[in-house]
Amino acid sequence: MAKQHSDPPGLAPPPGGQFSHVVSSGPGRLVMTAGQVPLDASGQVVGVGDLLAQMRQCYRNVEIALGAAGAAWSDVLRVTVYVVALSDEARSVGRAVRDEFLPSEKRPASTLLGVERLASSDFLCEVEATAVVE
Repeated sequence: MAKQHSDPPGLAPPPGGQFSHVVSSGPGRLVMTAGQVPLDASGQVVGVGDLLAQMRQCYRNVEIALGAAGAAWSDVLRVTVYVVALSDEARSVGRAVRDEFLPSEKRPASTLLGVERLASSDFLCEVEATAVVE
């Protein structure tokens, strides 16, 4: 089955072309985003030291990536969120931002993971999603 790879406008180019932001496949296409980090379209880190600002940027970037494959939040099956130094406060921020972006009914499966570090020491979080588009 053919796969479609996309690096949509609005997302910073993957460093060195090491990955695709979005990969989709099939007639009921499975769409998987790469982990989206808090970079704006020009590749600048958004909200250094501010988990709320960074989490919002990550979710915005996932939304852009989904849109490039013809998907929306309502098509998402699973969301995985990675947070540096996971705490109760970080969990609250994650839930609040999730509630801003995801439909309130029939939410996708989700996992919140605490990690030691992400690709850059300026990144406090990363978000990825898996969706199906009919």
